Amino acid sequence: MTDFLQLYGRYRDIIDRHLAEVIDRDEPVTMYEPARYVLSGGGKRIRPVLVMLSCQAVGGDPMDAVDAGVAVEILHNFTLVHDDIMDRADTRRGRQTVHKKWDENIAILVGDELMGIAYKKLLNTEKGDVRKLTRVFTEGVIEVCEGQSYDKEFEALPSVTEEQYLMMIAKKTGWLVAISAEMGAIIGGADEVKSAALLEYARCIGRAFQIQDDLLDVVAEEDKLGKPIGGDIIEGKKTFLLTSALNRAEGEALELLQSVATHTAEEHDLVARVTRAYEQLGILDLARTRIEQDTHDALEALERLDDNEGRRMLQWFARMLLERKH
Repeated sequence: MTDFLQLYGRYRDIIDRHLAEVIDRDEPVTMYEPARYVLSGGGKRIRPVLVMLSCQAVGGDPMDAVDAGVAVEILHNFTLVHDDIMDRADTRRGRQTVHKKWDENIAILVGDELMGIAYKKLLNTEKGDVRKLTRVFTEGVIEVCEGQSYDKEFEALPSVTEEQYLMMIAKKTGWLVAISAEMGAIIGGADEVKSAALLEYARCIGRAFQIQDDLLDVVAEEDKLGKPIGGDIIEGKKTFLLTSALNRAEGEALELLQSVATHTAEEHDLVARVTRAYEQLGILDLARTRIEQDTHDALEALERLDDNEGRRMLQWFARMLLERKH
C-alpha cells in the first residue's frame, strides 16, 4: 500500500532541491541574495507537486514535469513578494518579507527576476507541447495579476458580493492551482476528457484551499499559521467570511462588519468581536460546508480518470488540504 504522505514528501524534496539550484549567479548580490532567500522560505509546494501528480495521473512520468512544477512555484513566489509590498506585510511563513528585510525597490526587482527565472525553468521541459505549456503559463500570469487587482479594488469598496469574491479568488489563487493541473496533463499527454477532469478537480480544490485560508486566519493557532491571527479582519479584506457575513448580518453585527469592510472599525478587541459575530451568524460552519462540498466535487471529477497511483494520490491530496491546520 502506497504511503501517500511519504510520496508527497519525496516529490516536495525534489522540488526543493531544484529550487535550491535554480539560481546559478551570485552578482549582483542585492538581487540574487534576496531571490535565494525567497525560494528557501519553505512551504507546502502544493502547486509543483500538483503538476507532477497530474502528469502521473494521466499515465506520464512525474519526473518529466519537475521543471514545469518548479516554474509554477517560482511564479507563485513572485506573486507573494509583490503581494507583500502591496499589503505592507512584515512577515511571510514566519520570516521577514523581502521589502522589510531589504527594501521595496529590491523586492520589486527580485519579483521581476523571479518571473524571468520561472520562464527559463519552464522552457527546460522536454515532454508535451512546449508552445501550449507556455501559453497556459502566460495566461496564468495574466489571471493572477487580474485577481490581485480585483483584490485591491475590493478593499476600497464598502461591500462585494459572494459571486465577486469567488471570481476574484478563482483568478488570484485558483488559477495557479488550475494551470498546475493543466500543465501536468499536457506533459503527460492527456486527452481532452482527462484534461477537463483534472482542470475541474484543480479549480475545486483551489477554491476550497482559499476559503480554508480565510477560515484559518480566524481559527488557526498563530505559531502554526506563521502570521498573526485575524490579519484579514484588521486589514478589512473582503474574504469569504466577511462577504458572507455582510449578506446575513443585521443590527449591531451588521454595523460592526460594515466598519471592518470600510476600514473604520475601532481596533480594540476587533478580531475577537468579529470572530464572535461570525460564530453567531454561522459563517464558520458555512465556510467549512463550502470547503467540504468543493472537496467532494474535486474527488468526483477524478472518477473520470483511470484508477492508478497518480489518481489515488490526487484523492489523498484533496483530503490532506481539507484537513490542514495552517
